[in-house]
Amino acid sequence: MKLWVGLGNPGAKYAGNRHNIGFMALDRIAADHGFGPWRRAHQGLVSEGRLGAEKVVLLKPETFMNLSGQAVRSAVDFWKLTPADVTVFHDELDLAPGKARVKQGGGHAGHNGLRSIHAHLGEAYGRIRLGIGHPGHKDAVAAYVLHDFAKADQDWLDDLLRGISDGAVALAAGDATRFMNAVSLRVAPPRSSGGAEKAEAAKPAKVEPAPPAPAAEDSRSPMQKLMDRFR
Repeated sequence: MKLWVGLGNPGAKYAGNRHNIGFMALDRIAADHGFGPWRRAHQGLVSEGRLGAEKVVLLKPETFMNLSGQAVRSAVDFWKLTPADVTVFHDELDLAPGKARVKQGGGHAGHNGLRSIHAHLGEAYGRIRLGIGHPGHKDAVAAYVLHDFAKADQDWLDDLLRGISDGAVALAAGDATRFMNAVSLRVAPPRSSGGAEKAEAAKPAKVEPAPPAPAAEDSRSPMQKLMDRFR
């Protein structure tokens, strides 16, 4: 059995925030893969289902980000899981928007949700780092992550969430490479080889108009020109 945790803050006020991309990822997985209804448990919202041969519990802590570890610890103790059974989906400032990375163990890099989970569980759990980009200055980070995604972000955000859902079965089976391939197919779909070149070649070539021929030089004498006018 696996426990997948999405990080975010509860309530409609925060639903569209960059900080809530972990919640968004779990919502997409639950909807696409026929998980059960969300119910309140373990200081959060829980939905259960299967991904391939694996039973997976989705957890969205409602403790607010800074206390996420409380909910995770409660669920881990209830189902008698180990940190290796836990994967956390979270926003990542150090990745470009639309990028995703799989990571096992390691530090929390200052992320308050991960910091809380570290305190309750240690660092040996897995993470799916979901890139949201960086505002450019550390003083702007708090306002940036607690602000909704812009309209211009919606296309790449939807592609990223769909890719996560597409690869969910592979991730549950422990195949991180196949999971990342599924994400990549959504966020950077392959282009048909030579398509642009073929289209360009099919266009008719532009024909430049020929320059006008220079007028022939008049070699007649003035007397001949005068006589020709009266003919």
